[in-house]
Amino acid sequence: MLSRLPHHAPLWAYLKARGMPPPKILLIDDDLVVRTAMVQFLADLGYQVVVAADGERGLRLFRSEKPDLVITDIIMPEKEGIQTIVEMRREQPSAKIIAVSGGGRIGNADFLKVARSMGANDVIAKPVDPDDFAARIKRCLST
Repeated sequence: MLSRLPHHAPLWAYLKARGMPPPKILLIDDDLVVRTAMVQFLADLGYQVVVAADGERGLRLFRSEKPDLVITDIIMPEKEGIQTIVEMRREQPSAKIIAVSGGGRIGNADFLKVARSMGANDVIAKPVDPDDFAARIKRCLST
């Protein structure tokens, strides 16, 4: 269904016309500025967005909200992204997860490589390119 849409097509209009709810994305990021920008970006693309500021809250929402896709930062307080991915994958092996990282002291390539090996379906470095990010989200949801 989603694979036939251009990645910037107004998803909400397509789904609404067919009486379908938009996909639900759980966004987990501790940075308020990044979180706010990503929520606006995802909402503009037509997704329903549920938000958590750390992995611990993210896991609770993962269990209660049953999102179609999780987008998680790697470096966070309470529970970092790698541990969050591992626990989500253990609870729901088919979960769709995109890991995002701005790096830190080691460099984001290392974190993203580990995230992929621990179960992330896709990884992307911050700052994200909007068109690339939209295409990756669409691709992950359509698999």
